[in-house]
Amino acid sequence: MCLLTYYPAGAAIDTSALRYGADANPDGHGFAVVADGRIVTGHGMNAHTVIDAFARTRADHPDGPALFHSRYATRGAIDVANCHPFRLGGDRRTVLAHNGTLPKRVHPRAYDRRSDTRIAAEDYLPGQPFGPIDTVAGARGLAGWLGSSKLVILTVDPAYAHTAYVFGERAGLWVGGIWYSNRSYLPPDLRWPARRRTVCGYCLDRDLERTSRHCRTCGWCFHCHHVLSHCTCVPTPTRPAPTAGPASS
Repeated sequence: MCLLTYYPAGAAIDTSALRYGADANPDGHGFAVVADGRIVTGHGMNAHTVIDAFARTRADHPDGPALFHSRYATRGAIDVANCHPFRLGGDRRTVLAHNGTLPKRVHPRAYDRRSDTRIAAEDYLPGQPFGPIDTVAGARGLAGWLGSSKLVILTVDPAYAHTAYVFGERAGLWVGGIWYSNRSYLPPDLRWPARRRTVCGYCLDRDLERTSRHCRTCGWCFHCHHVLSHCTCVPTPTRPAPTAGPASS
């Protein structure tokens, strides 16, 4: 499902929250910081390295908005090229990061290793299909297309009225002046109150029967709080012992 975190100008980062989010969303990480009329970005597969780089960059440039993203891959290869944020149309002045599932229009076709968000950033959204986002019609059009997804745009392009835009804000959480797209910034045991632990913390599917330790929709493990591919409760298959063959004469 990913975790997208937005920091308004002046907001200090919470590295513990970022590490919890990275543990739950292990498929690549990235950040962007508005700094002195430009946008500083960083990407990588190692969460600790990227978080440390973000912390240093944010400490040097605390006065602009910033974002951090940890990916839980659903489409596209698991590699640095698919780590958010992405440049909008290749323009260094504007970047975006996303949490959720985008419409089929931007899903990768056969042999396309890009994620849906990367395709949207490179091919679809640069043409402003809904009009400028500074207009009511443009903002509503983009929000409608996103549906339940969340999107953060940072820009230093003077064509925009603001340096930061958050779409789907109400579906996220503001905590201590920081906006999180979902609860995976929390320690596993605190992501859902006890009465709601029948709800998957990732796809939000409610499974009242709980017939399995894994979410029936996405494979999230209710016990170890990892996706099925990273579940620590699934025993590693062992190779059966070789069967003795006939003795040679």
